[in-house]
Parts: sequence; structure tokens; C-alpha cells
Amino acid sequence: MSAGIRSWSLRQRVVALLAVVGVLLIGLAATEGVLAARNRTQVDALLNKTGPLRVQVQELLNSLLDQETAVRGYAVSGDRADLAPYDAGVEQESAVAASMRRLLDDYPRVGEELREVEARAEQWRQAVAIPVIIATERDGTAAGQALITEAARQQFDGVRAAVDDLQAEILNARESNAREVRRTGNLLAVLLIVAALVVVIAGALLLLSLDRTVVRPITVLADEVRQVAEGNFQHAISGSGPPEFVELADNIDAMRRRIAADLAEVREARERIEWVNSQLQKQAEELTRSNRDLEQFAYVASHDLQEPLRKVASFCQLLQRRYAGQLDERADQYIAFAVDGAQRMQRLINDLLAFSRIGRITAGFTEVDMNKVMGDVAGQTEAARQYADAELTWSELPVIRGEEPLLTNLLANLVSNSIKFRRPDVPPKVHVSARLVGEEWEITCQDNGIGIEPEFADKIFVIFQRLHSKDAYPGTGIGLAIVKKIVEYHGGRVWVDTDVPEGTAIRFTLPALPEDVEAAAGGPADADQETADGEGTGAAEAGAPGELPEQPAGADGPDRAEEAPEGGRTGGMRETVG
Repeated sequence: MSAGIRSWSLRQRVVALLAVVGVLLIGLAATEGVLAARNRTQVDALLNKTGPLRVQVQELLNSLLDQETAVRGYAVSGDRADLAPYDAGVEQESAVAASMRRLLDDYPRVGEELREVEARAEQWRQAVAIPVIIATERDGTAAGQALITEAARQQFDGVRAAVDDLQAEILNARESNAREVRRTGNLLAVLLIVAALVVVIAGALLLLSLDRTVVRPITVLADEVRQVAEGNFQHAISGSGPPEFVELADNIDAMRRRIAADLAEVREARERIEWVNSQLQKQAEELTRSNRDLEQFAYVASHDLQEPLRKVASFCQLLQRRYAGQLDERADQYIAFAVDGAQRMQRLINDLLAFSRIGRITAGFTEVDMNKVMGDVAGQTEAARQYADAELTWSELPVIRGEEPLLTNLLANLVSNSIKFRRPDVPPKVHVSARLVGEEWEITCQDNGIGIEPEFADKIFVIFQRLHSKDAYPGTGIGLAIVKKIVEYHGGRVWVDTDVPEGTAIRFTLPALPEDVEAAAGGPADADQETADGEGTGAAEAGAPGELPEQPAGADGPDRAEEAPEGGRTGGMRETVG
């Protein structure tokens, strides 16, 4: 195979082979068509010309015999009725001759023989038949019989011989047609055999070509791919055969190289992951130990640390009550500082314990009606609202999945914060509302208090982060950190909306129930229904059980918390209740 043909694609090779076979088959088909047409012509001549001609020659001979017999009979009998066959034979001869001439276009020699028969018949009539008829009519039967001589009979035998020659010529024409039919039939059979051979040879060539150009290269390629599939990714794949297969092999080899490179990266990544997992395992073990230490610390803080703290606070209070006014003013102040410090230390310990328990000590999520939660929050903050003459209202709130005690603590911290950070001489107003945003409920606690400057919006959620002195706003600075941890434990997020016209709006999200999302997708949400709690005012902070009594709001002593920023900024900053 030449280099030019080797460069042909599989499609080009198949098309070339089919084109050659098609041309050969078309040529054979055209030749067969021509031969078939000739065969049909010869068969038509055999059946529709030479056959009828033989019959008509016999009819022609019969008409001549009728004429000769009628003339003889009339010469014997003299009866004019005996000439009827003669007249009929003349007419039949004329009709048969005319009919034969219509079939003699392709047989000129038969036409010549027919004219010879007609000429001899006419000569016989002029020389024998008509004179016998006239003589018999005029002179009687003896005169007519006298004219029927041996010469007359020989002359009619000449007519018979001419008819025999005509019959022989027709037989020759018939035999010629038959030979032509057999010849064309044989040629058609040969052409059909040749066509079959062409098809068989073309099929064999196609099979050989497919085996050489398709099956073998595909088998070799499959073997090489199988080696790669068995894990030998370094085995190079080379292709052979038509350009398509070479290109396919190149593409597969490129894929192999890419897979090998990816596998190498995967191995490296797996090794890194195994190393990271080992580190994580170590960290998990460290975290487990740390959690045990933390639990032990929580136990110690809740029992061992608070016991001496209570004793210190109790004895300081005894000193304060028993020796108040008996010592000098500076001694009374020192005792007051000691009592206040012990109380603040207990609050810090209790708040830290509460912060550490969030998400660690859990009773599991249940469906919680936030309206009931707000009722509990209203009860918890009643004293603080009465003290500050505050008003707490809330819209219709949803049912969510969560832990009811934690959600109550969350909203109690927010409401207490709003009451604590109020503007002087302005009664606090706190409103809690909710709206469905996508698949989450966005709950907002908004007040008309001092507000928060945008630059401090992120700092208020940091544990123990205080933006005011304890003299301005008492507390430990852990409330909003607890809020943030509770919200994140429930799968939400919390932030400060600094775009409200006055006061502060703290927003947080909680996942909505699927039925609430489906109901919202089916139609507009119901309008908010305001539920107001107009009972009393006051300001109070949630205390842990067993906590020492606190001083009224605003009466705390010195605190070690962070002082207010420079410039004396007191508006626009917020902390949480302790």
C-alpha cells in the first residue's frame, strides 16, 4: 500500500472501495439492461412474429390448395358452385399475404419468398386456373379437363415449392431469433455471475480491509488500554491504522498522562491528608483532654471557687453591717469595694459557666413557639421594665426548632440590653418582630435607646468586651457573646443593623420549618399582629441561682472592665446584661 493510501482516513478508504464497486455494478447493470432489452425484442419476435408467420404460411398453403382443388372439381362437374372454394381461397390468400407483410419489417428475405409465392400463384392462376374455368364454361368439362395436364400440375408444384421455401425461410428466422435469445440469456447469466463475483470480491476486500485497518488496530489499542486499566499508568499508548485511530490513540494517551498526573497529585494529596488526619487526631485527643480539663475547671469554678468566694463576700458583708459607722469613712469605703468585687466575681464566674454550657449540655431540639418564649421573657424582665417605665411589644412570631431555655435566654438578654441602654428621660420602647427571608426567619429586637455607632457594631459580640465603664452601665460584658453563641448554635447569624433612624436594631436569623417556607411560597405572609405587654416598668438583670444579691442598677462600685473610649463617647455604644 502506497504512502498516499496509508494516509487516507477510514471513511475515505471505505468510500473509495464502495465507489469502485458501485461503478462496476452500475456498468454491469447497464449492460444487463441492454441485453435484457435485446432479449425481450428477440423473444417478442419469436413469439409475436415468427410463430404467427408459420401459422399464416400454413393458411396461405391451404388457400392455394383450396383454389387448385376447386378448379379441378369445377372441370369435372361443371357446376359453378364448385368454384366457391376457389373464390374464397383467392380472398384468403390476399388477406393472409397482407397480414404477413405487416410482420416482415425485420425479415426482408421472408418478404422476398412471400412475393415469390404470390408471383407463382398468380402465374398458376393465369396459366391454368382461369383458362380451365373459361374453357369449362364455354366448351364443357371435357375442354376444361383437357387443359389440366402434367405441365399444369408441375406448375402448381412450383407454387408448393415456393411455399416450402417461404416456410423454410421463416423457420430459419425463428431459429435465428431462438439462438439470439439463448445467447442474450447466456450473457445475462454470465453478467449476473460476474455481478455476484464483484459483490463477493468486494465483500471479501471489505472484510480484509476492516480486519487490517479496524479490527487489528482496535485490538492492539484495546490491549494497551487494558494494561493501563490494570494499573500500569506509565505504559505509553501508540496507535496504528487509519489517521482516526492514530488520533484516538493519541487522545487516549493524553488522557492517560492526565490521569497519571492527577493520580500523582491524588497520592500526594492523600499523603498530605493522612498527615493532616494524624495531626487532627492528635488535636482531637488534645481537644478531648482540654474538654475534660474544661469540665473539671467548670466543676471547680462552680463549686470550689465559689465556696471561698461566698465566704469572703459573707464576711465582708458582716463587717459592713456590724461595723458600719464605727470605723472611719475610708474603712467603710474599702469594705464596700470588697463586697462589690466579690459580687462581680461571682457574676463573672456564673456568666462564664453559662457561656461554656451552650451547645455542650443539650436536651435536643424541639418545636418552640417564640410567642410563648416572649411571654416568658416578659415575665423575666418585668422588674426591669417597671423600674425603667419600659414598654415591650412583639409581633406574631414563628414556631422554630431549637432549645427553648436557650432561646429564652437569647431574647431575655436582648430585651434587658435594650432596657439598660436607654436614653435619659425617655421611656424605653422595645419591639420584637419576625419576617421570613428565603428559608430563614429574620427576628429583630429594636429599641429607642442610645444606639450603636457603626465602628463598634462588631465589638459588642466579643466576650467580656465593654465599651462603657461599669459606673455608666453595669454588667459583665458577656450577654451579647452569649446571644451570638446561641444563635450560631441554632444555625443562624446575628448582626447590628446600623441603618435604623434611632435606637438599635439587633437582627438574627433562625432556620424556618419546611411548612413555613412552602406556605410563604404559596402566598403572601400574614400581616404582623402586634401583641403589647404594657405592664409596669423597671430594669433588672438575670441572675444565676445561688447568686449573691446585687446592688440596684447604677449603684455598682469600681469595676476592672475597660473604660470608655477617649472623648467621653457615651452614646452609640452598647453592652449586654450580665
